[in-house]
Amino acid sequence: TSAVLADAARAPAAAVIIDGASWRCEGATCTASGGTNQPATRACRRVVARFGAVSAFSYKGVALTAEQIAACNA
Repeated sequence: TSAVLADAARAPAAAVIIDGASWRCEGATCTASGGTNQPATRACRRVVARFGAVSAFSYKGVALTAEQIAACNA
């Protein structure tokens, strides 16, 4: 699972747990391991709630479409 943050300044300096997944960021690029099984769009919304808007998001190897990312950021 991975995300590219729209604003790299919002990236946390240390690991953050969201729904059981451990997220780590380097610059604007964040990756996660583990976590609960849930729809990709819900996982995206949970990340946006903590880190701010994303420009890309993939969940368990499946990338969200531009439309899904726009909805996630809304």
